[in-house]
Amino acid sequence: MKKTALIMAGGRGERFWPRSRKNMPKQFLSLTEDRKTLIQHTVNRILPLVDLEDIYISTNKDYLPLVKEQLPDIPDENILCEPVGRNTAPCIGLAAAHITKKYEESVMLVLPSDHMIRHNQMFVNTLEDAIALANDGENLVTIGIMPEYPETGYGYIKFLSRERKLSGYKVETFAEKPSIELAKEYVSSGDYLWNSGMFAWKTSSILAAFERIMPDVSEGLEIIKNAIGTSAQNDILEKTFPTFPSISIDYGIMEKSPNIYTIPGNFGWDDVGSWNAMDRTQKSNEFGNIIDGNVITVGTNDCIIQGTDKLMACVGLKDIIVVDTKDATLICHKDSSSEIKKVLENLKICNRTEYL
Repeated sequence: MKKTALIMAGGRGERFWPRSRKNMPKQFLSLTEDRKTLIQHTVNRILPLVDLEDIYISTNKDYLPLVKEQLPDIPDENILCEPVGRNTAPCIGLAAAHITKKYEESVMLVLPSDHMIRHNQMFVNTLEDAIALANDGENLVTIGIMPEYPETGYGYIKFLSRERKLSGYKVETFAEKPSIELAKEYVSSGDYLWNSGMFAWKTSSILAAFERIMPDVSEGLEIIKNAIGTSAQNDILEKTFPTFPSISIDYGIMEKSPNIYTIPGNFGWDDVGSWNAMDRTQKSNEFGNIIDGNVITVGTNDCIIQGTDKLMACVGLKDIIVVDTKDATLICHKDSSSEIKKVLENLKICNRTEYL
């Protein structure tokens, strides 16, 4: 069966401020030594499975130039610009409508654009298993991550180890981001996976789920699908898409469907949710520092330092994040990296939007 993929690239990545901005969000940044951006890595990673002409990018119109610049070989008609943000359920539904217009049936992968994977071949093998399971009936498949520690920043998937189908397990429930005590219980039980936000299903299966669970959205998607390729396509999209509720695919579809399976993944996944992720994804020097740019350190250990061509000297620092850009500098203790969003809130309150 034809294999297609949607890469979701509409997020803001605010916790990577000041490098991530409203006009240059995280997925378009290079955070690796090879200087390829996160979205470029995401596309390259799935090319062994999906032809370039069958990869779709969902984003908003503000990021269209960035997508075209960084992914010049993606066909223009495969770049889906949402008129407004409506979370992942409408985003996925819109892509499924476009894919169904092109192919009567296909297996559709859904991937975030801003994650890192250390072991690409293991990742591809897991996707192949997910495709096989999605193709075996009307299964909606989510890829879970085998937890390495009790993380409170991720949602969890509880699976039934006794109910196996091919390489997957029946999902019992989805769990919200837990407290540290609950996260420890999840990990020790062996029955929970991190929710990665990656999926596989037949386009007919996901559209049938929309029709059954979110009929109003399903009707709107059908209207949009019928307009694709016509002169009315953009007008219909601008009129219809904003009427959809803003809801995630987990809340909107997955938690209400009976045929949900998960495949455990162990391929070095990281959602790169904050600057602290650099400790997990990049090599440090002999002092435990992760450095990029024109930087000199003296008595500085276990820091993340992102500079520019301008010389930056760091003396006597430990467990500090320093990110210097042309017009803004962040200095933050690693333990406080989750508070970076409050900086952006203050900038909005002060109407200093030029720094957002």
